[in-house]
Amino acid sequence: MKRLLIFVTASLFSPALVQAQCAMCKATVESNGSLTSGINAGILYMMVIPYLMLGVLGFIWYKNYKKFKEKHHGQSKA
Repeated sequence: MKRLLIFVTASLFSPALVQAQCAMCKATVESNGSLTSGINAGILYMMVIPYLMLGVLGFIWYKNYKKFKEKHHGQSKA
């Protein structure tokens, strides 16, 4: 439970950091237009992270649910 609270707290503060980065990206592109492919790669990187985190959390939830189900299902038959 403590880990979940830490994760939720960290997740709430990370959007502020991402929004600050976007202003810096915009300034970089406006000053030097040849860096657009690098900026686009950075945007894709920032977009993938939330989906990756959800996938990892879903996998952990699935594994724990499977263990829980096996543990309680096995006890009811014995």
